Amino acid sequence: MAAVNPKTLDHVAYWVADREPIVDLATSKLGMHVIDRQDAFTLIGSDARRGKLTLFDAKGPRERGAIKHVALRVTDLPQDGQTEFEAGEGLRIKLVEAPTDVDYDLDHVALYTRDPAGTAEEWKTLGFNAADPSNAGDPRVEVGGAYVEFHDGDPGDSDNPLLNHVAVLVDSADDHTAEAEQRGIVDRVVDAANTKAVFVWGPDRVRIEYVEHKPEFSLT
Repeated sequence: MAAVNPKTLDHVAYWVADREPIVDLATSKLGMHVIDRQDAFTLIGSDARRGKLTLFDAKGPRERGAIKHVALRVTDLPQDGQTEFEAGEGLRIKLVEAPTDVDYDLDHVALYTRDPAGTAEEWKTLGFNAADPSNAGDPRVEVGGAYVEFHDGDPGDSDNPLLNHVAVLVDSADDHTAEAEQRGIVDRVVDAANTKAVFVWGPDRVRIEYVEHKPEFSLT
């Protein structure tokens, strides 16, 4: 999908058996608030139009699968020095100090894969940009100043993964749907109240959502 151009890393979504302990951690220690709460999911973040986390209800236990961690960007690290959090059910969150106009925005998503360099090349065909490796040397791609990093490891092939999907914001979900259909990688298309989206299958069976905010998008 090289002809399309994602704008930002919009959110990372998980399957979890119990949302509330993760919500409590995020709202008490990570500068987030509940943006939207529905029967099936809770959306949390510091700003509804920036990087967010979505927690979908699912039967546990979940398996780690491809997700290693998510990192949030802050202007200054906490005074207590804590930069890594085990949020429960295998969900790991890190803090990264870097220039940002919105604290606790998404900095990067770290994924396990058997071939990090090759997987990075595949993600480029899905509209992600080339990027220099991380400070630790892990291959990565970029979208809107945030990254997807690829770490050497076994992503598994679980029917109960922790990671639901990685989402990027686009101008037109329909344009992405047309190209994804040509490539035969569409999982599903969703037309919701505030958004329209197409979900596609990426490397290692990681789902990627191309999401369009409708004009009436009003979450805060």
